[in-house]
Amino acid sequence: MDQDTNSPTKDRLLAAARACLLRRGYAGTTVRELIAESGTNQASINYHFGSKEVLLNQAVLDLNGEWGRHLFDAVGGELSATERWRRVIDSIEENRSLWFVNFEAITLAQHNETIRQGLAERGARAREVLAEAFGGDGSRQYALLIGVAAQWLLDPDTAPSAEAIAGGAAPG
Repeated sequence: MDQDTNSPTKDRLLAAARACLLRRGYAGTTVRELIAESGTNQASINYHFGSKEVLLNQAVLDLNGEWGRHLFDAVGGELSATERWRRVIDSIEENRSLWFVNFEAITLAQHNETIRQGLAERGARAREVLAEAFGGDGSRQYALLIGVAAQWLLDPDTAPSAEAIAGGAAPG
């Protein structure tokens, strides 16, 4: 694999992988699409990453980091719990593809140790931030976040409002 971490070709490949993941998902991204999107060739994938899988793994973890930054921005600052949840819901609605990639990454983790380990490490940080933002157990807040995100991605018409989440009331 390439030792040059500042290679323009490597950067183009990562940008292409991110774009393809957001558009087609991990399973739907082909080498042909990566080459077309990046303007490179298959040899450059092998040279810089060793394989398409390694390239996509890095891009998934980069996108997960971006997801974390959106989340941390949403829950940061001097806000009420309701306003924090409103901002999380807004982030879900504004970045649907990014949230879907992160859910796909969870399923990939079953057979992909690199992704499993990366998500576990980033999840630990998310639990810390959520505990600071909402108080209490960060694991409980993280579980709540994942459930809320799934509902807003799959069936926003019946997903709970920020007020219902913050107050523990029924959806509405």
